[in-house]
Amino acid sequence: MKLKERVFSGMQPTGSLHLGNYLGAMVQWIEMQKTHECIYCVVDLHAITVWQDPTELRHAIRQVTAAYIASGLDPKKSILFNQSQVAAHAELAWIFNCVARLGWLNRMTQFKEKAGKDREAASVGLYAYPNLMAADILAYRATHVPVGEDQKQHLELARDIAQKFNNDFRESIEAKGYADGLFFPQPEPVITGPATRVMSLRDGTKKMSKSDPSEQSRIALTDDAEAIANKVKRAKTDPDALPSEVKGLAGRPEAENLLGIYAAVTGRTLEAVVAEVGGQQFSAFKKLLSDALVARIVPIGDEIRRLMGDAAEIDRVLADGASRARAIANPIMDEVRDIVGFIRS
Repeated sequence: MKLKERVFSGMQPTGSLHLGNYLGAMVQWIEMQKTHECIYCVVDLHAITVWQDPTELRHAIRQVTAAYIASGLDPKKSILFNQSQVAAHAELAWIFNCVARLGWLNRMTQFKEKAGKDREAASVGLYAYPNLMAADILAYRATHVPVGEDQKQHLELARDIAQKFNNDFRESIEAKGYADGLFFPQPEPVITGPATRVMSLRDGTKKMSKSDPSEQSRIALTDDAEAIANKVKRAKTDPDALPSEVKGLAGRPEAENLLGIYAAVTGRTLEAVVAEVGGQQFSAFKKLLSDALVARIVPIGDEIRRLMGDAAEIDRVLADGASRARAIANPIMDEVRDIVGFIRS
C-alpha cells in the first residue's frame, strides 16, 4: 500500500512570530504548498505545557493564524487549523505515551533546556512534548516535516515511535492489508530555506527566539518601519569592516547573521551579498538591511492587523481547516484503534 506524500508542520501560539520563524520555516512552507498536500497547525496543545492565560492564548492563536495567512499560506491550498480542534492529536499522543520509552525522552535535550534546574517542577506535558509532536505528524501519516535544527531530535524520536509501533503491532497491521507491516511512515525532516537558523540581533551565537526577554533581540512580523530600523541600528556588530569573501565571516557571528538575513530577504546567495557589500562599514550596510526588511516585513504586519480586525473570519478559517484535518485523521485513528485492539462502535 503506497503512502501518499503529505507535509505537516506547526508553530506555537506563544508570543508574536518573528523574522526567524518567517525565514526559517514559513518561506519554505509557502513554497511547499505549491507542490505538496500541506497541513499547517497552530499547536495550542503544545503551548499549554507551560501555563498560559486563557484570554491571551485565544488572542495568540488567532494572531499566529493571521501571520500564517499574511505571510502567504493559502487556506484553500493548505489546511490551516489549531491543534486542539482535532481530538486525534491528544488520543494518538496517549497511545504513543505507551509506545515510547522513558529512556528515549530522557535524552531529549530541549526538555533539559526548558525545564532548567528545577525539573521536578516542570509539567508532565513538557516532558512528554515529543510524543505529542510525533502524534501531530503521524495522525496524518505525514511523510515530510519542515523543521528547524532545534526540532530535529524530536523528529528522530517520532521516527523511532513510528518504527516501534509498526514492530509492536506488526501482526495486526498486516491483518489490515499492510503486507509490509508498515502502517506509520518514517517522516523525513526538511531542513532547507533561505535562512534555516536566524540568530539574535543582540547575540549572534544564540537563536532568535520569542522567549528572549529583550525585544531588541528579534524583529517581530508585526513591527512597523520605525521599530525595524531601530532594532537593526542597535544590532550587535564588531569593529571591523565587512569581509569581501565568505570565509572572512569565520569567528564573526554577528556579521554572518546580518549578512545571512540580508541575503534571505533579498533572495540572493550569501556569496553574492558579500561581494556586493564587502569592505563597507556596518553603519552603511545596516541602512541597506533595514530598507530590505521594511520592504519585506511591514506589508506582512499590515495584513496581520487587518486580519485581526475580523476574529470571526479567522475562526471560520480555523474551523474549516479543522474539519478538513479531521477528515484525514479520523479514518487513520479508526485503523489505529483496530490495530491496538480497542473496540469501537
